[in-house]
Amino acid sequence: MAQRARIKLASTEINKINKVSTDIKEITDKTGVTFRGPIPLPTKKLKVTTRKSPDGEGKASWERYEMRIHKRLIDVSADERTLRLIMRVPIPEGLNIEIEMVDN
Repeated sequence: MAQRARIKLASTEINKINKVSTDIKEITDKTGVTFRGPIPLPTKKLKVTTRKSPDGEGKASWERYEMRIHKRLIDVSADERTLRLIMRVPIPEGLNIEIEMVDN
């Protein structure tokens, strides 16, 4: 049964995800293996609301902070040479990457 590698990318900066996914796409084009993705997954939004004044006096004004976590999913057929090249892709700081082997 043929296997494939499922690559999950997650980061707060979308530019880092796009760069790594284009690097992986170039590798798969060079080696000629099947490639699906990058499939965008829902963006997780973490929100924190805090009060501006520390002591409670004055007007009630609030500061709102938001951090977005972007995710992408890539499926590549499990060719040993291709996976070795993918492992050598430079991963920028702040990017989380998971590689999982999945049966078809």
